[in-house]
Amino acid sequence: MSTDSSQAPVKWCVLGRAPRGGFEAVSVGASGTAGDPVAIAPSELAEFVGDLERTSAPRWVWRSTGAVYPELLTAGVRVERCHDLTLCHQILRNSALVRERGPLLTDPRWAEAAAPPDTPVGGSSPALFDIETAPPSDSSLDTLAESLREFTRQRAAVESASEPGRLALLLAAESAGALVAAELRAAGVPWDTAEHDRILTERLGPRPPGIDAKPEKLAGAGVIVRQALGDPSVAIDSPPRLLRALRAAGIDVASTSQWELAEHTHPAIEPLLTYKRLARLLSANGWVWLDEWVSDGRYRPVYIPGGVVTGRWASSGGGALQIPRLLRPALRADDDWLLVSADVSQLEPRVLAAMAGDRAMSAAGRGKDLYSGIVASGFIATRADAKLAMLGAMYGATSGESGRLVPRLRRAFPAAMGLVDDAAAVGERGGTVTTWLGRSSPPPEPEWQAAQAAASMPGATSRDENVARRSARDRGRFTRNFVVQGTAAEWALAWLAEIRRRLAAFPPVPAERSAPASGAVFSRLPHLAFFLHDEIIVHTPREHADAVAAVVTESAEAAARLLFGDGSVDFLLDLRVSQRADKD
Repeated sequence: MSTDSSQAPVKWCVLGRAPRGGFEAVSVGASGTAGDPVAIAPSELAEFVGDLERTSAPRWVWRSTGAVYPELLTAGVRVERCHDLTLCHQILRNSALVRERGPLLTDPRWAEAAAPPDTPVGGSSPALFDIETAPPSDSSLDTLAESLREFTRQRAAVESASEPGRLALLLAAESAGALVAAELRAAGVPWDTAEHDRILTERLGPRPPGIDAKPEKLAGAGVIVRQALGDPSVAIDSPPRLLRALRAAGIDVASTSQWELAEHTHPAIEPLLTYKRLARLLSANGWVWLDEWVSDGRYRPVYIPGGVVTGRWASSGGGALQIPRLLRPALRADDDWLLVSADVSQLEPRVLAAMAGDRAMSAAGRGKDLYSGIVASGFIATRADAKLAMLGAMYGATSGESGRLVPRLRRAFPAAMGLVDDAAAVGERGGTVTTWLGRSSPPPEPEWQAAQAAASMPGATSRDENVARRSARDRGRFTRNFVVQGTAAEWALAWLAEIRRRLAAFPPVPAERSAPASGAVFSRLPHLAFFLHDEIIVHTPREHADAVAAVVTESAEAAARLLFGDGSVDFLLDLRVSQRADKD
């Protein structure tokens, strides 16, 4: 395969490991015909990819972006597009849009490698939320022959799908997200260690000399808790022992969770809640975390694109998805650089309005806070109630204040509420639901099937029926939110991909004003530095800040048009340009 610009452009380039070491690559034309493999020595990989990227900018096809791209970024090579076979297999294997997925199911190695971390093959119930683990990997899938075979299967699956355009867009967005995840780690989040230490010292007291020693403010809170409980020896960090001490002090609790503790009145409760908050800060983002995850002025977390069944990202290290607000002042741009921060106001309700084509709900959020717009509609009295009702509608609340308010939303926005109600009904029957672009929910686990079967058998007890109803409702709540959260994740991927594409076109700043810690690719260019579901931060040279802010806004509009077409839903951004992430 030649990289000579006089040759025909390469549409796809499949890259894999060679049997005897090094790499192999093969071009694939639009017709699906593959060329002759080219052997690439490990030392020549970056040059090969860089040359072909400049001449043809193909869509790179590889088993896993995380296994190849970090090495290229270190060498100063950025690629524009890729097709991540593992992530795409995960989508295609389960998507209801795929009519003929048979060949995708024949190799159990791909099924294992592509399983989301929170839904192991043959494993437990799916989760909607973030976890910290990494998917399994099989190095035998890295070969060129395996990658080429899998790519052929995936192309056939898309071409035969009921809606190939949507599915192809989802695969492109998912793969773009994998590139962004690798680039986020390579560039890192600009981090002020002195400010982080100041915050820790202010909250916890000075750093103790030993790793097992407690800071003075945490230790002091513990002394107050023990005094209030009348037990000077209680091990507060041991939930079973703490639970016994709480009960002995007359506090009738079933657990030591902060939510349950907050419902009780006792002199020990407030200091105990303080202790738990300080202990969480120390364990999750204390000095040990700072030493491990921040170096050269950069925090470099490890993201897992598609790590949650809805398509949301997870993290396998560094806790990027759980950075507390109080540490935001530690996110500090380099000298003569700025942070452009943006988060989407009420992303999931806006996505729901777009999916359902609910014009009344779209109008409620156009150019303004959606919850305030719902209040203005006259159906709900306060913004707090509007937010509570919307969350109840998307997460399936049937009782309490949220459950009381949801029927009002049904009257105000029947199309939007009908969409999530229908998704819940499908889940309760054991069916699967699908996001806007084609990611489908996993089928019910065997335990769910067994509970439903037991309730329908002759002689079923009332307990069997209650278990079946409860599990059906639980699954309905899962599918109700799956379609919304999953589609919101798709919109966010499109937003990220568009921002990334536009930032790459900026002119680099002079070398003397670069940010070397951001790496060879990004030290002179504005670049994405942080992502959290509906929030991004771009690290940019000061002179590009206004243009970057415009890019972020325009990219949100472009993502809405790409997914939903008519642009009737306004994806409103809270946009800030500052030196630190928490300041305007």
